[in-house]
Amino acid sequence: MHSLGDAYVGPSTLTLRRELALKSPVSATVKHGDKLAVIEYRHRLVRVRTQQGAEGWTDARQLLTPQQMDELRAMADSASRFPSQGSATVFEALNLHTEPSRTSPSFGQIPENGKLDVIGHKLTPRVQGAESPLPTPVKPPPPPRKRAKSKSTQTRVGPPPRPPAPQPPGDWLTLSVPKAATLSPPPPVPPPAPDLAVKEVPMDDWNLVRTQEGKVGWVLTRPLNMAIPDEVGQYAEGHRITSYFVLGQVRDRDAVKNNWLWTTIAKGGEPYEFDSFRVFVWSLKHHRYETAYIERNVVGYYPVQVSTADSSPSFSVVLEGNDGQRYRKTYSFEGFRIRMVKREIERPPAKTDARELAHQTPPEPKRSWYARLRDRVHRSFR
Repeated sequence: MHSLGDAYVGPSTLTLRRELALKSPVSATVKHGDKLAVIEYRHRLVRVRTQQGAEGWTDARQLLTPQQMDELRAMADSASRFPSQGSATVFEALNLHTEPSRTSPSFGQIPENGKLDVIGHKLTPRVQGAESPLPTPVKPPPPPRKRAKSKSTQTRVGPPPRPPAPQPPGDWLTLSVPKAATLSPPPPVPPPAPDLAVKEVPMDDWNLVRTQEGKVGWVLTRPLNMAIPDEVGQYAEGHRITSYFVLGQVRDRDAVKNNWLWTTIAKGGEPYEFDSFRVFVWSLKHHRYETAYIERNVVGYYPVQVSTADSSPSFSVVLEGNDGQRYRKTYSFEGFRIRMVKREIERPPAKTDARELAHQTPPEPKRSWYARLRDRVHRSFR
């Protein structure tokens, strides 16, 4: 049978059925990324053929288009260079999705207590369209119906003409003036109906993560637990820790303690990543963690960057200013003192999508000073 197009397996494993029924025998089992040929459509179900020649039926939502597969591979390649915002563990087995959507295919699973790196965040509606990513064949519109001819051959007779309207009485003007006793004030105008409250759309927080095997995908944020030590995490005060970093170490007798930077958010469902950041230092006098610096009521975004290469560590955060512009603020960490040393506008990352780069106009080559002078002379004598 002729192929209608190509598709790729989305989940980690996918079973193909010989017939449309769910209890039909299994014809083949394919893995994530395997290439399939689409040979037939039946509403949301598609019949595919593997490269080994086995044919079977599956749900179209479990398949990826070639474009989606290329984007997934490009995301994995580019995400390998993204800085980690902290390690996390999962409370239970968690599916790894191709997109931040509950209906997107899951191509892997993180086991219970598995570790991963958080590298991104996105807020999306909980209920999204469950349309198939594969192109469905367009059916031609039905031909217009022909108007049936009337079987009656008799000539239709129209209704008789209307009789003339009666004439008004001679004193119709006097009769039209109302009496004072019959006059009543106009009814009060009712107030405008209040606007109906807009029903809020439930949202989900998703994190872009990188597993220890190098896989990159989206997971729900709720089951994640940032793996910062409990002696520091106990100060979160019920807020969610969204990133954490080590800012050097301190030796206290025989123990070595880390100084920490973290970001937190009071509640989920926000388009930004944190609303507070804080620096903890280990006190050699009290032998406990104490706050060296804190900022609250901010609007912060990934990525948070930390540098420990110099003698004094530094870190930078992206915060939204009062003008709506995003700024990257850099802070130096000297001893127990934190001070801001730089503030600059955060530039958006450069486009790395091959399709977008293909449509950009290439820059003109830089011309020499002599060539520019020669052109100016030629234009002056025209």
